[in-house]
Amino acid sequence: MKSTKNPVNYDVMIAGAGPVGLFLACELALAHCSVLLLEKSQNPHSPLKQLPFGLRGLNAPSVEALYRRGLLQELEVPKRLKNPHQNAGQGARRQAGHFAGIPFYEGDIDTSQWKYRLPGSTETSLISELEELEMVLTRRAEALGVAIRRGLAITDFQQTAAGVTVRAGGQFFEGQWLVGCDGGRSVVRKAGGFDFAGTEPEFTGYTAQVDLADPEQLRSGRNLTTTGMYLQSQPGYLIIQYFDKGVFHSSGAPLTLAHMQAVLRRVSDTDVTISALHLATTWTDRSRQATAYRSGRVLLAGDAAHIHAPLGGQGLNLGLGDALNLGWKLAATIHGQAPAGLLDSYYAERYPLGAQVLDWSRAQVAVMRPGPQAPALQAIIRDLLHTRDGATYFAGRIWGIATHYPLGGDHPLVGHSVPNFELAGGTMMGELLHDGRGILLDFEGNAFFKTLASAYGDQMSYVSGRAKDSLGLSAMLIRPDGVVAWAADHDLDGRALQQAAARWFVAKAEIEQ
Repeated sequence: MKSTKNPVNYDVMIAGAGPVGLFLACELALAHCSVLLLEKSQNPHSPLKQLPFGLRGLNAPSVEALYRRGLLQELEVPKRLKNPHQNAGQGARRQAGHFAGIPFYEGDIDTSQWKYRLPGSTETSLISELEELEMVLTRRAEALGVAIRRGLAITDFQQTAAGVTVRAGGQFFEGQWLVGCDGGRSVVRKAGGFDFAGTEPEFTGYTAQVDLADPEQLRSGRNLTTTGMYLQSQPGYLIIQYFDKGVFHSSGAPLTLAHMQAVLRRVSDTDVTISALHLATTWTDRSRQATAYRSGRVLLAGDAAHIHAPLGGQGLNLGLGDALNLGWKLAATIHGQAPAGLLDSYYAERYPLGAQVLDWSRAQVAVMRPGPQAPALQAIIRDLLHTRDGATYFAGRIWGIATHYPLGGDHPLVGHSVPNFELAGGTMMGELLHDGRGILLDFEGNAFFKTLASAYGDQMSYVSGRAKDSLGLSAMLIRPDGVVAWAADHDLDGRALQQAAARWFVAKAEIEQ
């Protein structure tokens, strides 16, 4: 396969202009990489991205990521949008989330258990409109110089030791790297020969906008039944799970009003009547994960790397986390600033988190699966969610606050997201990460630390000054993705800091002791 029509050789080509592909493109362009984004759809707008179909829950790491790149304030919908899936009639007990359709509440969560989460932190969860999120990311990508080509579906590619040639829409494009962010049916994954291991579905899920002749027959909110689950977030906006082993979704049969009504009646155990079907789609809880995220110069991220049931909105968050983790590492590799093994750490860090999310999804399906044991299992989960420690555990998992990478090191903050410190003058820690560089944060003005940071050139910024609340910390090294790579309370071990810095960055000058 030889390119003759598009001689530009990009640093990175990305398949798929959804939120994951767009965010990855922004991260790479922020790090001064040339990026080509290829999207098969000509029109980025779709009825399935409109409210409420396009609503997605952003967890704490995703909200932090957008905030740290100056993108959060550009989103209008998430700022104060009420969660439409929250059950009505709960009074002061505000629902904070659910596990397998069983709710837990804000008042039961013990936030004091999250020692390093400061009062100035971003919100733990927000509801975002998918189309608006994509628009914000598209504007940022274009402002950073990303080339976005729509209506070009990748059909094939070939890679060599030096680069990748892609065929899309009858044209050829060349680049050093190719990243598949092209969804659960990823062409990049299939053409690249990646193994996609996992489990088959238990149910067919339906998302639909309908008119009901007798809406009073359906209860609002999320309802577990003897045959599945249905959720009515607003009159006529339905999510249904029917345990048919995913047969209907896989059949390719047309989604008719008659079929929707039959399924809704079966799951709700009512004789409710659908008078009009406006929009509907199906999905399943098939759970699969690529056994490798990289093959030579080809990588996977987002749904191309892992799929699962959209229970609790974990899929988008997992994909955005992939993009944030991969972007700076791939950019460093392209610029020759990557220590040995840096790019391999993308898989090492993200694969286990993906596996956890898939298991989290499977566990919810097991709890929801109809059968004689279901009520007993659901009752135990409900009791657990109503305890202080239980609600806190589930919130920490669902909101992503428990997310961390096992990076080693002696301090418990290593591998976790950096707290949003308020520094002297009112500058917030998250604002210092807008440029996507690493940071050596020094609360005590250690001269050696400043010298060490300068040896890494533009890979690392040195920030010194007091914080409103430093949480007892003296200094820390922060990766470009906001993850703490090294931290110290009072015992400032310069050797440990040097080792941590050398693990993630390449020094441009000799470090003077």
